[in-house]
Amino acid sequence: MSESIAALATAPGMGGVAVIRLSGDTVYDIADRLTKLTVPPSQRRPGTFAYATLYDATGGVLDDAILLFFRAPHSYTGEDTVELHVHGGQVVPQRVLERLWELGARPAQPGEFTKRAFLNGRMDLTQAEAVADIIAARSPRAERAARANLQGRLGQALVPLYEDVLAHSVQVEHLLDFDEGELPDDFFEAAARRLKHLAERTQALLATWHESKLMREGALVVLAGKPNAGKSTLLNLLLGYDRAIVSNEAGTTRDSIEETFLLDGIPIRLTDTAGLREAPGAVEREGVLRTKALLEQADVVLYLTDGTTEDPPPEEALVIRTKADLVPVASDCLAISAQQNPQHARETVCQALRSALKLSQGETAHATLANERQLALLTTADRALREAIHAFNQGDWGYVPAAQRLRAATEALGDILGRTYADDLLDRVFSTFCVGK
Repeated sequence: MSESIAALATAPGMGGVAVIRLSGDTVYDIADRLTKLTVPPSQRRPGTFAYATLYDATGGVLDDAILLFFRAPHSYTGEDTVELHVHGGQVVPQRVLERLWELGARPAQPGEFTKRAFLNGRMDLTQAEAVADIIAARSPRAERAARANLQGRLGQALVPLYEDVLAHSVQVEHLLDFDEGELPDDFFEAAARRLKHLAERTQALLATWHESKLMREGALVVLAGKPNAGKSTLLNLLLGYDRAIVSNEAGTTRDSIEETFLLDGIPIRLTDTAGLREAPGAVEREGVLRTKALLEQADVVLYLTDGTTEDPPPEEALVIRTKADLVPVASDCLAISAQQNPQHARETVCQALRSALKLSQGETAHATLANERQLALLTTADRALREAIHAFNQGDWGYVPAAQRLRAATEALGDILGRTYADDLLDRVFSTFCVGK
């Protein structure tokens, strides 16, 4: 932790400016030796910046840069930090980094800056994970949800829950020293009621996982049906441009076509597939096989039919009657006419997708789980709480098992927040980050 580390904090490649982050105990000594400022960096006030020329070991000029100065603990990492804003591109940033390493810094590991911020108490583990979620966000909605967690929304929900479960666990552990006859008559019933309220809070957080996963990963929506049912037409309509070839000739689409559009901030991976039929050629037969494989993976299958006689749709598929302007349809049927009323057709399908995916309207105002690590640990905590409730409901003999399960719930919640952790856990979490974070 005391070693100084350096890495490029902006994306590599062509650009006007590249930012290099330098953090650790010796960064001001390194910055003094890198520059020849009349007032050296080590004597500058924190929160200020300076224009400086950077020099190599022979006194040659590396670059002209802007240096920003931060002092512990008021920096991203909680350590002394200097940021160098140099010219972008392939050559200059690399030469400056190599010089920093010559002066005593070492290359930062993936996520090491954020890991130090966590270890120095600048953020809890949910906030640290939110940094990676912001970078990986695929839609503005996903970015806003991740930013809310970075600002502490998930922690604000979990910390009181952790502290309440911990308080109950401590109380039960303390009462293990008492004889059962010394406990209040309604002790077990009251304890079960209190834990039921805690379990309701864990279950409310677990319920956020579905939408959170959709925001991060998107949903696979497969368009299926017989040839000429209108799949390619609907694909183009939902995308807002002509991506697939539309033709009256059967079998035009022989391979799947996948594109993405946003539905209420959720990335929808929309896939047009080959028409389902006994294909006459080898290429089309392969397309049909791929269609069937996609149907098994899909979050939602939109099965399009033009009303002609055909095989039953796939189980749980959402059936949409196309070409409604040509043939009358039942009033209770989900029907569209992409040619006659494209705007209505698009909104009808989008509303059907909202229902099928169980999307909430508007922005998510509550805390949301952000990854499978958090999901697994919260599931463990929820299960442990429910097992503790069951143990208390059994009466005297369940007292010790309840104490054990409360301890497990406390540990799981502490692991989510980073109140308890092991080095291998941190290695797994931060290894997914980019180097400059």
